[in-house]
Amino acid sequence: MNKSIVSAVALVSLAAPLVARGQQPPIIDRQMFFGEVQIAGAQISPDGQYLSFLKPYKGTRNIWVKKADEPFSAARPVSAEATRPIRGYFWSRDSKYILYSQDAAGDENFNIYAIDPTLAADPKTGVPPTRALTNLKKVRTEIFAAPKNKPDVLFIGLNDRDPRYHDLYELHLSTGEKTLLRKNTEQIAGWDFDNAGNLRLAERTNPAGDTEILRVDPDGFKQIYSCTVLEGCGVAGFDASNKRFYLQTNKGSLDLTELDLMDPVSGEITKVESDPEKRVDISGAVNSEIDYRILYTEYEDDRVRRYFRDKEFEKDYHWLQSKLPGMEVDFGARSKDENIWIVSAHSDVEPGETYLWNRKAKTLALQYRIREELPRESLSSRQPFHYKSSDGLDIPAYLTIPKGLEAKNLPLIVLPHGGPWARDSFGYDGYAQFLANRGYAVLQPNFRASTGYGKKFLNAGNGQWGRLMQDDLTWGVKALEAKGTVDSKRVGIFGGSYGGYATLAGVAFTPNVYAAAVAYVAPSNLLTLLDAIPPYWEAGRKQMYTRMADPTTADGKALLVAESPLTQAKAIVTPLMVIQGKNDPRVNVRESNQIVAAVRDNGKPVEYIVAPDEGHGFARPINNLAVSVAMEQFFAQYLGGRYQKDVPDEVAAKLKEITVDPKTVSGAVKLDGALAAPAK
Repeated sequence: MNKSIVSAVALVSLAAPLVARGQQPPIIDRQMFFGEVQIAGAQISPDGQYLSFLKPYKGTRNIWVKKADEPFSAARPVSAEATRPIRGYFWSRDSKYILYSQDAAGDENFNIYAIDPTLAADPKTGVPPTRALTNLKKVRTEIFAAPKNKPDVLFIGLNDRDPRYHDLYELHLSTGEKTLLRKNTEQIAGWDFDNAGNLRLAERTNPAGDTEILRVDPDGFKQIYSCTVLEGCGVAGFDASNKRFYLQTNKGSLDLTELDLMDPVSGEITKVESDPEKRVDISGAVNSEIDYRILYTEYEDDRVRRYFRDKEFEKDYHWLQSKLPGMEVDFGARSKDENIWIVSAHSDVEPGETYLWNRKAKTLALQYRIREELPRESLSSRQPFHYKSSDGLDIPAYLTIPKGLEAKNLPLIVLPHGGPWARDSFGYDGYAQFLANRGYAVLQPNFRASTGYGKKFLNAGNGQWGRLMQDDLTWGVKALEAKGTVDSKRVGIFGGSYGGYATLAGVAFTPNVYAAAVAYVAPSNLLTLLDAIPPYWEAGRKQMYTRMADPTTADGKALLVAESPLTQAKAIVTPLMVIQGKNDPRVNVRESNQIVAAVRDNGKPVEYIVAPDEGHGFARPINNLAVSVAMEQFFAQYLGGRYQKDVPDEVAAKLKEITVDPKTVSGAVKLDGALAAPAK
């Protein structure tokens, strides 16, 4: 491929390199991190006869199929999405169909599609026909259940009648026929089916934001359990008797979420398990799909811990560990007799090795390695790291030190996760590895409000956007500075979604901490953020108001104004890059327009990228590659890291296409201590 650099995206030239480079591995081509994955997403069909996977077809990630015992050269494509990659799919219970969902340019209005992989390919497309099982505009389809004993059925929800709530339908895969089962006039957020495919329970959020678990009776609903807006509870499937259901809860005096069994008729609750080390919430239980016994429970601490209840499966797990030393072993799709499994092995420096495991034959056959082209020997160690925040709270994090460099006086990128009610996990992280290869240490804090660490840790973030939650990032920087690991003059921050908010908050509220910032799909104005949340989030609105602040009250509105980076835009002196998907339904493009216009009007440096075919996070590899070019140039200019000098023509052209001149952005605001409405 001819590689050149057009003048519009000319790379910066540093007068004097600030990062010692002789000891580092060579620069890894950004294509290896952010280009299209050449193979991923393996699934075994329930009958064990076919292996499916994701691989580019005509330049876009699509679904391929082969017989399980055939070589990969015998595989054939069965889908032909032309622009937007398929990110996930699954087999019907009877192995007749492959099903996937797709939205339009990132708008999150998903429809469901079905493929019969045994049909002959259409000469025009090169693949079998794809049928749209739902084909609705501005409607979000949700899948609630794929019952084992009704293999031609999916239970789905459609919000075509009321965009806030999903009516329950029975969808037949063979015909596409939909039958309305329940018109959702009771504000139900989720429907729960038992092991026989019968509707047994429903979950909803009441006006106070509390979660209610309801028994579905012939004459209506009966509440059998509830937890408050600041607690968590939910249904996690039915047990082997099909009479009781698994309940995950931290109600009342519980701090850590535990697993219980509840009888929906008598209301009797029996504890099953909580963390033996009393450190984290239960992540879940993995059951046999043959008889529904628990195979093992799982807890995500700094690394994952498992506790086995099925001793034979535990023996098999240890055998797998002996074959894959030093790797995290995960279980994927399985055949319906649970003899053939997809097994993934990964680590911080291994994106993933995919195996086909035959339990009875005790064979483990490597199928492929994700991003095979990545030089594993050049990747950097990413390890757990703990430190104290401003109020003494212990913050669990992950720290990546660039391979080949001493952990001393390094430039740093703080990389806060999205959510914020989510968490970072141990393993391979593409952005962390990309930045480390460019010479930056990378800190990924699980700040307060991150999930999995108990109710107290989660609730410690209530009302603390831009405050103690931001301290949790700042004090991580301070801890690394105190150790001599990082250079306080060369600290950057980069994050998406809530991590993007934390990026803007970092440069607005702590402008002396950061020398460069990249905000990706980032809220800047918490009032307009909450005003624009998608209608299908209605069930969670009260929880967001409780955890952030209630904009319908004077105090809540004042807090949201104070915590909005836009309010303090005049304090932003750090060079800023803003990245946005134009169709983002969660963080509307006006969030980025507002902050870009405000920083521009203050005469401070700001760069702006808007992808017209993306939503909340970019799916198309060409867009991700363009963003990676811009970001590494940007950080190299202000923090002194390395960068890749060559840019393929098509990537340079894409970057030029999606780069927006800040002078053209409308949405300026007047800042006089209170937040003004954006100018039209």
